[in-house]
Amino acid sequence: MLNEFKGKVAVITGAAAGIGRGLAEKSVERGMKVVLSDVEVEALKQTESYLRSKGGEIFAVVADVSKAEQVQNLAEKAISRYGTVDLLCNNAGVSDGGLLKEHTLADWQWVLGVNLWGVIHGIHYFLPHMMKKNTDCHILNTASIEGLWSRIGSGGYQATKHAIVAMSEVLKMELAVEKSKVGVSVLCPGGVNTRIIESGRNRPAELQNPPVTLTPEQLKMLEVVKQLFAASMSPLVVADITFDAIAQDKFYIFTHPELKPMVEARHQSIINDGIPAPPALF
Repeated sequence: MLNEFKGKVAVITGAAAGIGRGLAEKSVERGMKVVLSDVEVEALKQTESYLRSKGGEIFAVVADVSKAEQVQNLAEKAISRYGTVDLLCNNAGVSDGGLLKEHTLADWQWVLGVNLWGVIHGIHYFLPHMMKKNTDCHILNTASIEGLWSRIGSGGYQATKHAIVAMSEVLKMELAVEKSKVGVSVLCPGGVNTRIIESGRNRPAELQNPPVTLTPEQLKMLEVVKQLFAASMSPLVVADITFDAIAQDKFYIFTHPELKPMVEARHQSIINDGIPAPPALF
């Protein structure tokens, strides 16, 4: 169980903004050496500079987690630099929108590439090292409360988050059977003040859709959603909750426990042979 953080090494993907940056800042506060990774170069540089100004020992590596060779390079550089990795945060993520019938193949390739393959690549390239070193360490996979229910409007995103929850559950069970010292947690946050709805800013050119003009109604709704995110929980609060949970070896990490009844309602619907229905929150 990883409950002492000072002097340990953290690797965080999607570290230049949002929850990833919050995790990085709290890692520094706990005296960890931090390997930052992100695809957004300038934001990564700014985060690196800011955390160094706070006294952090920081190493930044640009990486697109959807690319296996770039995550392999991240792992090799992190281990070469510090000799070990104690905390791996598979955190990078992007969000889609719209109805499933409107999703293009490029939408699917982009969202699955970052959200799901990013976690797969992280586990593939870091787990063997973490198991071999046979000391207390931890893998944190960032899913979402939307990995525990379903609703209309972000089907591709939810598909990846459900998959991350399931993959994390299986990894936890496998490592427990082996009596491994590698812990696992899955982070399932509710609303957090991040720029995830603007994640298209980092979408690769080859996976772009043809440009569209939003209607006045769509623009108004987009502004409402932005305001909702802006009023949501701070990533620093999420990071504090997460570190406390890791130190207690918790598996499911909820930032918004008030949403648990909606998760329970979904599972009751499954048990009772019900039909899918969006959570009451929406």
